[in-house]
Amino acid sequence: MIDVTRMNDTVFTINAELIEMIEETPDTVITLTTGKKFIVKESRQTIKNRVKSYKSDIFGGKFASEA
Repeated sequence: MIDVTRMNDTVFTINAELIEMIEETPDTVITLTTGKKFIVKESRQTIKNRVKSYKSDIFGGKFASEA
């Protein structure tokens, strides 16, 4: 799970395993495998880094070297 920020500054948590796509259009849009979309303040790269960190925590650093 990763924390992200809506445009109105509310923070919420999404399941990183459900992220299908991240676009910058110029706002950052996260699309989940369910089809649900979220517009967030974080950049695409920031979200990628958070997902890598989350997976590294779970899998013991395996993903940290795959950057």
